[in-house]
Amino acid sequence: MCLITVGVQLRADLPLVLAANRDEFFARATQAAQFWPDAPELLAGRDLEQGGTWMGLTRSGRIAAVTNFRDGGRPRSGRRSRGWLVRDFLMSERDPEHYVSELQGECDQYDGFNLLAGVAERIYYCSNRGGAPHLLSPGVHGLSNHLVNTPWPKVELAKAGLAALADAPAELLVERLFELLADERRAHDDELPRTGVSLEWERVLSSAFIRTADYGTRSSTVVLLHANGQALFEERAFDADGSQTHRRRYELPPLSL
Repeated sequence: MCLITVGVQLRADLPLVLAANRDEFFARATQAAQFWPDAPELLAGRDLEQGGTWMGLTRSGRIAAVTNFRDGGRPRSGRRSRGWLVRDFLMSERDPEHYVSELQGECDQYDGFNLLAGVAERIYYCSNRGGAPHLLSPGVHGLSNHLVNTPWPKVELAKAGLAALADAPAELLVERLFELLADERRAHDDELPRTGVSLEWERVLSSAFIRTADYGTRSSTVVLLHANGQALFEERAFDADGSQTHRRRYELPPLSL
């Protein structure tokens, strides 16, 4: 994922709301969100090159998502795919706090990452680019390709958008979040971060929804976890023109939290 906004304990009936965009090269082989045949408890898309995933949910209530940490000046050296971080957490039974703490001893095996992992409203954040793993506080958080809540323009817009929708009925909330994720407005040059890529790429990457011939927003996903244990997971995928190629919606019965 390259943009995630998450609401933790924003309201009693929805302890967790998450909306995210996955940005990737269109040539990278990908499987749409589904329950994995080899891990039937796991609902996620799948990276067919490395076998991991960028975001997923399990029937037992585990949820995780990862973004890359963008540092164009640092050579890639990771030996493991960052998508394995999500996959391995979701397929394990380890407590999320222990999982993110134990990763600190393995950080050098991955290129820069940000990971969200948890159960219901107990969501932990960790990165191998700074800061100690910690539990996300109640409220709205945002994550792109830097540390959590770094105030990049698209992160701030996403957080403000989710906060403004906090009281919306669930179905309206889903549609409005997809509209938020579809925002193609770019930041002004004086608002752009400097992450080691060219100015033109900083411009391209500054919008929530990215569209180029080779690289862009491949999918948008919204997840609602209800207080009664039910969950909604919806993924919408796009081609290089920004046209929707598929929509996958799953409404899960009460989870075993």
